[in-house]
Amino acid sequence: MSLLDPDDTPLVIGGRQFTSRLFVGTGKYASLEQTMDALAASGTQCVTVALRRVDLARKDGPNLLDALVDRFTLLPNTAGCFSADEAVRTLRLARELEIAELVKLEVLADPETLLPDTEETLKALKTLVAEGFTVLVYTNDDLVVARKLADAGAAAVMPLGSAIGSGMGILNPWSIGRIVETLDVPVIVDAGVGTASDVAVAMELGCDGVLLNTGIAKANDPVRMAAAMRDACKAGRQAFLAGRMPKGGASASSPTGGLLGGPPKGSA
Repeated sequence: MSLLDPDDTPLVIGGRQFTSRLFVGTGKYASLEQTMDALAASGTQCVTVALRRVDLARKDGPNLLDALVDRFTLLPNTAGCFSADEAVRTLRLARELEIAELVKLEVLADPETLLPDTEETLKALKTLVAEGFTVLVYTNDDLVVARKLADAGAAAVMPLGSAIGSGMGILNPWSIGRIVETLDVPVIVDAGVGTASDVAVAMELGCDGVLLNTGIAKANDPVRMAAAMRDACKAGRQAFLAGRMPKGGASASSPTGGLLGGPPKGSA
């Protein structure tokens, strides 16, 4: 199902066009069947795969990669990497196995908070860009860091909404909004999205897309939640394109002139 509005344009990253602006992870589901059903319901065209958690050699018969490769654009990621060297080695392996050149870089600071290590992330990004990878890069919601990543060649910058897997939503909408306004590359909110309204908020801020996993996989009904996330992404994008009304004082939605008895007391 295409999420593209006739008056909108596709999202372009590294020369690839996406009509769906929802990117979905493939981990934490109860079964492969549930994974595939949820991905289908989400309408996504691009799915992330944690390279350190799948059988890249496929020695034991069909696996997740086999189920995904002909249906989606794969976005290999470096989830679980805690240094630039580790992340770069992981993505080089993906290239050798001809999985993809489009990759998601994620270098974490520690295993408890799962917050990004911005110095190691920038270091890894520069190496990967020099080697010809198209890199979507996970980071915090700091505008200065986001600008450095964009200047270093990131194809898209992916600030967190909140901590990975927390489901706390967009904690700093002002920070995300400033990143969107400042950067010339696509901005995709990644991490912390817990429900459909979080997706809508991100898109209403002007983000080019949203990436999520746990919010779908750990819902009571992942397939139904995937459909809700799909619709929220579309609604949020439409609201952004429409342009919201200004915030301010109360204003009557109906004219007061011409009423029997004149306008209400106190009206201008």
